[in-house]
Amino acid sequence: MPGCTDCPSDVGNTAVSDPLFRRVLWIALLANFTMFIVEIIASRLGDSMSLQADALDFFSDSANYAISLFVVGMALTARARASLFKGASMALFGTWVIGSAVYRAIEGSAPDASTMGTIAVLALAVNVAVAAMLYRFRDGDSNRQSIWLCSRNDAIGNIAVMLAAAGVFASGSRWPDLLVAAIIAALNLSAALHVIRLATTELHSPDSDGEPDPSFTATAGVP
Repeated sequence: MPGCTDCPSDVGNTAVSDPLFRRVLWIALLANFTMFIVEIIASRLGDSMSLQADALDFFSDSANYAISLFVVGMALTARARASLFKGASMALFGTWVIGSAVYRAIEGSAPDASTMGTIAVLALAVNVAVAAMLYRFRDGDSNRQSIWLCSRNDAIGNIAVMLAAAGVFASGSRWPDLLVAAIIAALNLSAALHVIRLATTELHSPDSDGEPDPSFTATAGVP
């Protein structure tokens, strides 16, 4: 896992309040929400559980970026509480996907491999671009780490969907699709636990009741 799980202090928060960081978050938010719409439609057309899982992941990330934009510049307590909410949301999403995959294992047909592969390549390109922009901000408090973990997991998930598409094409079975959906869910559960642990540590930190980030200025609010 990137970052330090036992560092509750307001490490590197100057970067969080940087106008560049906010612009990157706005770009990431718009890109993820657009891909959510694309993938949720494609998941229905292609009857793919892994695409549906990835679409919901895009939606979860959009909410993640929106919350992060809202708490930028606030005190560590506010950012940690936002991270707890995001961590709980990521865990809920992962649990729902695993449940849906189990249901589809009992009832369901093989998805359309060509739709899965095409959309997965497009999603991977978007996620790699977003992850590259966010890489410089990957260390620090739970809020920033949750952002980086989401971006990293998305790129890994898209590669997995591409492999699932190849598996579905080769075997004509739905199992590769369901397996990848479960992997995406497991990644979210793992990241959720990491973020929740770090946010809880921050809430119990002596610095948690400190003043808002002094480096935050009105110019940082410009998207």
